[in-house]
Parts: sequence; C-alpha cells; structure tokens
Amino acid sequence: MGAKLLSRRSFILGGIATLSYLYFDLQSIAVKRYTITITKLPIEFQGFTILHLTDLHSKEYGEGQRNLIELINRQHFDAVTITGDLVDKSNPSMEPAISLLKGLKSKPVFFVPGNHEWWTNYQIKSPLEDQGVHILENRCFKYIIGDSHIWIMGVDDPYLGRDQLDRAFEGVSDSEPKILLAHAPNIFSKAIKGNIDLILAGHTHGGQVRLPLLGAVVAPGQGLFPEFDYGKFTSSSTNMIINGGLGESVLPIRFYNRPEIVLVTLESSG
Repeated sequence: MGAKLLSRRSFILGGIATLSYLYFDLQSIAVKRYTITITKLPIEFQGFTILHLTDLHSKEYGEGQRNLIELINRQHFDAVTITGDLVDKSNPSMEPAISLLKGLKSKPVFFVPGNHEWWTNYQIKSPLEDQGVHILENRCFKYIIGDSHIWIMGVDDPYLGRDQLDRAFEGVSDSEPKILLAHAPNIFSKAIKGNIDLILAGHTHGGQVRLPLLGAVVAPGQGLFPEFDYGKFTSSSTNMIINGGLGESVLPIRFYNRPEIVLVTLESSG
C-alpha cells in the first residue's frame, strides 16, 4: 500500500512539475541578443540595435500587454521591426497588437505581414498605419543617421508566395548595407543572391516544441526536423536570424522554447 501511495504521489508531483514547466515556457519571455558584423557599415550605425518582434498571434501578457511592454522598455534599442502574425486567424482581435505598439518607446517601427494577417483579411493594416508604423510590403526605407544611411527592406509573406524582392530593390539606389524583413525564412536563398546583409524572420515559432540537440520537431512549410527552424544562419555575407516569436499557433504549447524578444546589434567588420 505504501509503495502504491508513493507511486501515486510521485505521479502527481511529476505532473505538477511538468505543467509548471510548460506554463513557464508559455509565459516567461526570454531576451535573446545577437551581434551581426556587416562589411562597410557606416560609423554612425556602429552599435545600432534593432528590436525584433514577431508572431504575437493576439497573445496577451498581462492587462494592456503590461508585462511585455515593461520588459521591452527596459532594453536599449534604436528601431523596432515586426515580421508578421501580430493577429491569429482563430483570435483575430487587434487589441493585443495595438496595446503593444502604444506602449513601445517612441522609436520608428517597421512591419511586414504574415500569413495570419492575410487569413484575417489584413484588417490590422489601417490601425498599424494609424500608429505611424512603416509597412514595407515589397518596399524599402532609407534609414538616415547624419550623413549616412542603411536600407531597411521588406517583402510580403514568402510563406504565401507574396514576396517580390525585386520590387523591394527598386528603391535601393546604392550598395549601402541592406536589412530585409520577411515573415518566413524561405526567402533565404533569394536574399543571398541579392547580397542582403541581414534577414530578420519569424513564422516557425522555433518549432514550438524543441528537443535538446535535435531542435524543432516540426515547422510550418518545412515538415519534420526543419532546416531553418530557429536562430542564426549564415551563407556568404548574408546572415539570417529566425526569431522564435511571442505567441503560438494551433496549440497553446511550447517546450524547451520560451517566447522571446530579440535584440540585434550591428557592428562593422572594419
């Protein structure tokens, strides 16, 4: 009888520990930092830091996004990039995204849409514009500091085949560094050919469920044990960072994979 009772207690305690860990992975936001070296980066952009957010999926972190906003505003950054899926087709409420934007420091914000924006008829576009967000659907933006500049480029969602990188290049008039925003990482090969210096992407959620040493179990559009699941990837002079995102899709679960915000600091190779 004693052994059965002990076994039952162990099972209950193990279940509580597992649920606690899963809740921690869902609600505890990580801050991930990268430093990216870029050839011929203008001196004015040395140390320039980008806050990268993605895949909120209408998730709330406290009333009015208080917990998320407090974490973000404790960080140092110069610009904000958001790579899609602020809303979720199963919960198309725009309020979590708008609350987040209203709470951010007064920094320029750049956005490209993801598949869930289009699956909810892109209703969030006008509210984003009302908040002063720069929407870069196959467009570029000349980001100027002093007498120098870099290019922030954006493509519409590659996962849905809406990306037109050639159109985004139309406004680029020189060879200064180029940063590309894209919802999904399957833009990588095109960006390499275009000599893009840095790609910021999301969409995969880091797989949501990750296994130690093996990585993501599955990612949308890539199947089992995907190649481009999470983190930094480099080919030639092109770097890509895949952000694990803030929200979840299909199932509200994360394992070995906390929600995250990403800070990317630029430095010169020279």
